[in-house]
Amino acid sequence: MKLFPLHLIPNNTKFDFMRTRHIAVALSLLVLFASIGLIVVKGFNYALDFTGGTVIEARFEKPADVDGVRERLERAGYGGAQVQNFGSGADLLVRLQPHGEETSNNAEANNRVAQEVLAAISTPDNQATVLRNEFVGPQVGKELARNGLYAAIFVIVGFLIYIAFRFEMKFAIVASITTLFDVVVTAAYFSLSGKDFDLTVLAGLLSVMGFSINDTIVVFDRVRENFRSLRVEPLEVMNRSINQTLSRTIITSLVFFLSVLALYLYGGGSLEGLALTQMIGCVVGTLSSIFLACPLLTMGPLRVTKQDLLPKAKDVEALARRP
Repeated sequence: MKLFPLHLIPNNTKFDFMRTRHIAVALSLLVLFASIGLIVVKGFNYALDFTGGTVIEARFEKPADVDGVRERLERAGYGGAQVQNFGSGADLLVRLQPHGEETSNNAEANNRVAQEVLAAISTPDNQATVLRNEFVGPQVGKELARNGLYAAIFVIVGFLIYIAFRFEMKFAIVASITTLFDVVVTAAYFSLSGKDFDLTVLAGLLSVMGFSINDTIVVFDRVRENFRSLRVEPLEVMNRSINQTLSRTIITSLVFFLSVLALYLYGGGSLEGLALTQMIGCVVGTLSSIFLACPLLTMGPLRVTKQDLLPKAKDVEALARRP
């Protein structure tokens, strides 16, 4: 007996998703190529994590308002400054993009910037002092970007190995394609909007990969079970599988989206990029698991048949007798 049944969508829906599968795949390809073109042509607005710049640690007499400090720096001409708490609430870490001669490790220039920042962030009732200031070179950012790329490749290869072992190679290839689609489209938003691309965004993209693959695997597991138990055409198997998991997919995505929305609204500026990445990735990943993953399993060399998913039998006749 279900003590708390929760269904945003009935379990017995009969939407014909496969009828529009060619349109869905064509639109997905169009969006994918447009996203790749946008990233190649426009690129990203890399933040200090990747470009280098000045890092200043400041201590206030009383706990400081991070958003207020960020606004005062904006008015002082330091747009795009990253401000976050560290240690106690009275300690802030300020990271600034390179400005002119501060693009090199020049002690005099760094000290001058630190004093300008100190004057901008201090208020009559809450004075600040500089604990440390130093220049971070862009080489560190290059290493971070390279490590992020290695992490993404490692995740994709891991997905391929696991899904190929757990399901079938065609499932692994399709799951990797849909995951890359979700990541590229989400990243394209930051290229289009010009928002800062920092380490929190990179972490958000990696988490989008995990969310996307989890959503897709749930549908694929139902596809495999239905292929083995139903005596219907493959397109009908795909339709039933998507409909049977639709309620679960929507509820999971909605709960995840609302959780990240709270983080976006109340987590402060330092977590804004992470939350925004996850919200966009949640929407894109949900749509791709419904409209893209299963349709790809019905096309060309990726087309899945009953023989692909049945338990392997040593005897060909035994395989033929299976339902």
